[in-house]
This record gives sequence, C-alpha cells and structure tokens, in this order.
Amino acid sequence: MKTKFTFLSIIILSIMITSCDKKEDLNSAEEASIDLINNEFPEAKAEIKAVLDGIFKSIQEKDADKLISYHIYGSKFTEFRDSETRFNSEDNELYERGFVGAISGFDYNLGDLKINVFGDVAVVTFHADFRPTIGDDVLQIWGSTTLVFVKVEGAWKITHEHHSPLNR
Repeated sequence: MKTKFTFLSIIILSIMITSCDKKEDLNSAEEASIDLINNEFPEAKAEIKAVLDGIFKSIQEKDADKLISYHIYGSKFTEFRDSETRFNSEDNELYERGFVGAISGFDYNLGDLKINVFGDVAVVTFHADFRPTIGDDVLQIWGSTTLVFVKVEGAWKITHEHHSPLNR
C-alpha cells in the first residue's frame, strides 16, 4: 500500500509540475508578443532602405533583371499607376523593363521617405522626384508613391506599388 501511495504521489507531483511549466510558457509567450503597431523594427527599416537603394541603383545601371528581382510576382501582386485601373505582375514587369530600356540616365530624390514595418510586412511612402533622361531630354516626374513589401525567405520584396501624380 505504501508503494502505491508513493507512486501515485510521484505521478500527481509530476502532473502539477508539468502544468505549472505550461502556464509559465504561456505567460512568457504573451510577454514576448510583438507590438506590431508601436515597435519601430529598426533592423528591418535598415534592410528596406538598402533594398530601396538597390532598386534605384538597378535603374541607374539599366539592369532590368535586377529591378525585377526586387518584386514578388504572383496572383497577389498589384499596382496602381497614373489613375488607371489595376495592373498585375505581367503588366508591371513589361512596364518596368520598357522604362529601364528607354532611359539613358536616372536621377532621383525620395522626399518625405517613411518606412513603416509591421513584422514581415512594410509600407514605404515617399514623394518621388524622378528625373529620367530619355534621348536628350531630362523629364521631371513628381509623384506620391506607396510600396508594400513582404519579407519572403529572408528578403524584402515588393508586392504592391501605387504611383499617383503629385501636384507641385
């Protein structure tokens, strides 16, 4: 009888200890939850800034393949441009390859740049001051731009673009 009581006590004690550990794990998980709204995610912001630099460098170097590599094309990719209806992946790639192929130079400034990170999603907004050279002409393009990035396999990729004329 004493052996049964000892064995039963050990089982009950084990269950109680295991139960306490699970409660502590739940509390730790709740404390470790990430505040997507208020956390600034400075490392991710720096990564996205480097991606933006790469995007515009690829345009300056007329490297359409590199520019395209910054996108995550598929059924969820969307673009709005110049108050037109929505464009899809194929439309965007065709446009961007045509743009890079047409220019001989490209200067730019990203005014009022804002990078907001929400975990593995980021929204980047800026006032675009683009000055592409096409032939002998330097064009001036002012626009309000929004880019939505998703972190895929450790890399930030564009999944949505929105470009609107900016009244200056």
